[in-house]
Amino acid sequence: MSEEIVYLNGRFLPLGEASVPVLDRGFIFGDGVYELIPVYSRRPFRLEEHLRRLQHSLDGIRLSNPYGPEEWALRIGELIARNTPEDQSLYLHITRGVARREHAFPQGVPPTVFMMSSPMSSAPEDSLARGVAAITAEDNRWLRCDIKAISLLPNVLLRQLAVDAGAAETVLLRNGFLSEGAASNIFVVQDGTLLAPPKGHLMLPGITYDVVLELAAAGGIPYQVRPIPETTVRRADELWLTSSAKEIQAITQLDGKAVGLGQPGPLFARMRHLYQDYKTTVMRGSA
Repeated sequence: MSEEIVYLNGRFLPLGEASVPVLDRGFIFGDGVYELIPVYSRRPFRLEEHLRRLQHSLDGIRLSNPYGPEEWALRIGELIARNTPEDQSLYLHITRGVARREHAFPQGVPPTVFMMSSPMSSAPEDSLARGVAAITAEDNRWLRCDIKAISLLPNVLLRQLAVDAGAAETVLLRNGFLSEGAASNIFVVQDGTLLAPPKGHLMLPGITYDVVLELAAAGGIPYQVRPIPETTVRRADELWLTSSAKEIQAITQLDGKAVGLGQPGPLFARMRHLYQDYKTTVMRGSA
């Protein structure tokens, strides 16, 4: 298998040859942002929306965007073309650059721009058929979770709680309300209605989150975007997790207790069908 090709500061090169100085502020401070874009049949999914979210993150940390949308599209397209898989997971990583260790922003320092592509992996069929387990934890992250920052240590620690418990995800609760998962957005189904927590500073605005709500509207599935109390989460008929990498999965066990009937529910089956149809006709098609 040929070595993965990455992009670093204007150059395309093999992953094993890519390196950055130890004084890069991403390494020293976690001073940077990232974006993850799924690629289906060599077409980046919702590129405009991902680049808009990237701009939101850059604005949030007061870092100028190194490229405009057309230049991003060209460089992303070339990276996709230089790698083998038809379906890829594209990772963008931008830091404030290399400078001596000082908390204040350095002046006149170019940002570090890194991109890499990995093969897209699908959820195992058994987890789609049976659902996955999750645990809950208090959301103890900072107050700007809408910024896709590379300093993900709180998410890493919260996600590891799930791994330690043999679960797939940690569902985060803040002040008695649902925020999101450690690495996903979370949806609740109650009495035939799909519930989604509202966007804000306390959760990442997921692109797949948007797609699910659009498909619900188009498919006639009742939904509400509103704050969701912890009691509603624990009494849910269905729970879902969504992300660019995981797409949509049913959570059938929460903190060791069955969610609903303990198996993927009827609304999940309906949404999964809508999502896969959308994936075939739009993500892989010409729409």
